[in-house]
Amino acid sequence: MHSETETEGGAAVGGNRLEGRVWPRRRVLKAITAVGVGSAVFGRALVALAAEKMRLTPKMIRQAEWVSGIDLDQEKRDLMLAGVNETLESFNEIRKIEIDNSVAPALYFSPDPGRRESRSEPPARMMKNRPARGGSLSRGDLPFATLTALAGQIRSRRISSVELTRYYLERLRTHDPVLKCVINFTEKLALEQAERADKEISAGRYRGPLHGIPWGVKDLLAVPEYRTTWGAVPYREQVLSEKAAVVARLEEAGAVLLAKLSVGALAWGDVWFGGTTKNPWNTEQGSSGSSAGPASATAAGLVGFAIGTETWGSIVSPCTRCGVTGLRPTFGRVSRAGTMALAWSMDKIGPIARSVEDCALVFDAIRGADPADPTAVDRPFEWPFSGDPKELRVGYVKSLFDEDRTGFADDEPGKADLREWQEFDNRTLETLRRIGFRLQPIELPDKYPVSALSFILTAEAAAAFDDLTRSGRDDLLVRQVADAWPNVFRQGQVVPAVEYIRANRIRTLVMREMEKMFEEIDVYVCPSFGGSNLLLTNLTGHPSVVLPNGFRSSNGTPTSITFLGKLFGETQVLAVADLYQKETDFHLQEPPLKA
Repeated sequence: MHSETETEGGAAVGGNRLEGRVWPRRRVLKAITAVGVGSAVFGRALVALAAEKMRLTPKMIRQAEWVSGIDLDQEKRDLMLAGVNETLESFNEIRKIEIDNSVAPALYFSPDPGRRESRSEPPARMMKNRPARGGSLSRGDLPFATLTALAGQIRSRRISSVELTRYYLERLRTHDPVLKCVINFTEKLALEQAERADKEISAGRYRGPLHGIPWGVKDLLAVPEYRTTWGAVPYREQVLSEKAAVVARLEEAGAVLLAKLSVGALAWGDVWFGGTTKNPWNTEQGSSGSSAGPASATAAGLVGFAIGTETWGSIVSPCTRCGVTGLRPTFGRVSRAGTMALAWSMDKIGPIARSVEDCALVFDAIRGADPADPTAVDRPFEWPFSGDPKELRVGYVKSLFDEDRTGFADDEPGKADLREWQEFDNRTLETLRRIGFRLQPIELPDKYPVSALSFILTAEAAAAFDDLTRSGRDDLLVRQVADAWPNVFRQGQVVPAVEYIRANRIRTLVMREMEKMFEEIDVYVCPSFGGSNLLLTNLTGHPSVVLPNGFRSSNGTPTSITFLGKLFGETQVLAVADLYQKETDFHLQEPPLKA
């Protein structure tokens, strides 16, 4: 590459010389590209350049114009030079401030596009305190029993919470060496909580269906005195003093926390610093992510239920892989206080369990407003649904059920697998019709390019972990490939603020289109990974329930189907999914783990 020479304010871009120091040309260009469009700066490169008090030149601005898609003449470049240099100085000033991951931006997302009418929460929760079900369970029945069955055992004192807790801890220690689903046991806390539950129940102070039930939490949620590692080497010794809101609410419900469960590093995939979390149905296969541990442990019968999170598929994907049921609530239904932030306008917390009803029980315990999370709101929730679910208007995305699945990517399955999955999906529609639902064919809004909005997540994640990128500690993350956070965080550094805001304005238009679609239906069913549905509904904040709908003949691993509902329509979407699930037995199957 030839060398140009231009010195102004101490910089030599072509010759790569800066105040007596020689810099790699590519490093300089990456840095000025970021600054020239007023975006966040390209990490370590510009930190080093700024330390040398670099001043930008018109040529640098010209070289950066392509990122923002503009073409300026020389007069305009000269005119903006002073202002851009002032902006760079502002960048340098604000970078001196240390910002904890828990600090959210001043602007926050609402899934209600343009609507601000008041909604009030009923004065009391609408969950009916029904008698827990079931007669005696054998020890062999316990691992895969539903919450209602386990609650019946504990409330009737056929088994104590301490006994059940020790049993699950034993199973966790037996199977974790293969599954790699535990990051940190919370055994001392669990036994204390179990003993308290037994005393309260003996004294007649029964808190509800989760009282004394052992559970596990994705290691993004803080628990005092225990490590909260986020699955990532740079944070593996991190201990946070706060208690995540969800952890506190489940403690209030009397649940017993067994372990911090594995998460793909910083909420991507199933690879963390301890290895790859495995699928209990096929331990040669990862459990998918990033709620890798919660799905794996629940499927293997190692916990009564678990808590996962989703930003773009992190509940849906591992639940599919491991054959369990998951609820991704409406954005803002569950407080994220005390939980690692990845994308402030997309992160959601929800339960992973063995049945739809189990998810409803856990959701009722964790939902609601929280002063520590301004996005969290109170909305009514009723369970069981007081109406007839078959009277709800249920749609199905016709083109996605009809599409050719041979291009669908899921660990590169063969065409036979894809055709079989499609058969399972179509059988789901047949089952729904047999139950009595009058299915309406619908299509998802396609007026706007949903896939093009995915960089909203990239930009927010880059901001959430900006300090990690700048410090160079991103090199400590296990995965260092193109499709992994270190590289994506760096890509996010060159997203202009204008484009981020433009994308969010288009997002508002997409939300309005979804609102129009839901004027005709209450719930719709969709292939779990069909078309743009997964990204679309994570951007718009709509709730979804994912549950198993078959097993591949090639390797015995599960497949899934997804039901989606209106904003804050968890009651209806859970009711429809529950009715379907009770007509099948996929959720009752147990993976072939060695005892």
